[in-house]
Amino acid sequence: MALRRYHPKRSKFTTKNFRELGDMIVRSGITEYTYLNSQNIIARKAELLHAIKDQTGIFLNYSSNFQESNFLVSTSLQTVIEDIFKNEQLVSISEELSSITIALPEKNTKTVGLYFYIFKLLAYEGIPVYEIISTSNYFTIFLEKEYVNQAFQLMNEIKSS
Repeated sequence: MALRRYHPKRSKFTTKNFRELGDMIVRSGITEYTYLNSQNIIARKAELLHAIKDQTGIFLNYSSNFQESNFLVSTSLQTVIEDIFKNEQLVSISEELSSITIALPEKNTKTVGLYFYIFKLLAYEGIPVYEIISTSNYFTIFLEKEYVNQAFQLMNEIKSS
């Protein structure tokens, strides 16, 4: 019975919450590589990190699930990636991606519907989202380069309305 009375404090996302979204950062020149997981994929990731440890201003994001590993990297790292992962099975490669990173409000993890509103607005405008990465405080959408200006303009309008 006590569990039925327990209601965690959550707030519902409304359009006025868009004003609480933080800075937006737009980045271009991103390439995505997807490889099938293997026994060596983690060692290759470590090799990649070691190869780029002294480079500044590059973009690198790694994610994986039980079947695939995904690398979103600055296009300038293409030769490094392709050399290090040459013996791995490439599933797909997508070039000329751009990203928009948005700083999330402080209580975003307690807000219901935050991502729903963002995706709903993008879909309504016919903007396809290629990839999504989210951390506790930031949300990044990856788009084909021809959609990034339209998406940025939409997000900027929403924030200021």
